Amino acid sequence: MAMHGKKYSSVAEKVKHDADYSVADAIVFLQENPTAKFDETFEMAFRMGVDPSKSDQAIRSTVALPHGTGKDVRIIVFATGDAAEAAREAGATEVGFEDLIKKIQDGWMDFDAAVATPDAMKEVRKVARVLGPRGLMPNPKTGTVTDDTAVAVNQLKAGRVEFRMDRNGNIMVPFGKRSFTTEALAENAQSLVEAIHGARPSSAKGTYIKRATISSTMGPGLRVSLKEISG
Repeated sequence: MAMHGKKYSSVAEKVKHDADYSVADAIVFLQENPTAKFDETFEMAFRMGVDPSKSDQAIRSTVALPHGTGKDVRIIVFATGDAAEAAREAGATEVGFEDLIKKIQDGWMDFDAAVATPDAMKEVRKVARVLGPRGLMPNPKTGTVTDDTAVAVNQLKAGRVEFRMDRNGNIMVPFGKRSFTTEALAENAQSLVEAIHGARPSSAKGTYIKRATISSTMGPGLRVSLKEISG
């Protein structure tokens, strides 16, 4: 059983466990009841009503958060030639090809997102077992396999976030920092909810979102009203 400190416990005692919160009310509660001294990340978690064991019900997509995540995103790009130079000019943290693949094979993982040109993917697949489980493998569906590396880097830096359902049917996505205004966090959350609905598999039947909560890095989770986010 996880052990929590006094600060967490005192905040958790204020949570209305027998009621659902609106998105705005959950955000305000966590902003007014911080559990850490640093600028906590706010996260939304969804329990999905699809079968994660069926490949045709997999959920994976991206969302462009209108106010970003508040995080300095570290992006690597697998590319050569003009595409590599464009990525460097756009502010990629590291750009390379075989040398970058070797660096990852040796254990380096100091980045948050990865982009690759289509012609680099054959070699990038050598590190798929490392990147895949961490959700870092470039993928055409999320715009991270592209010849236009500058656009991909700029979008990621501006607040485009990738999300995917795990093997237990859960999706967890950061959508801002406690220091954001309530309105900015609420707008980011709305964009996220819309993206989740937009990624609904055509084969999904019945209740799509079974449960949703909003939490901060060190804070308790607050259950969100499904009526508000049902789409």
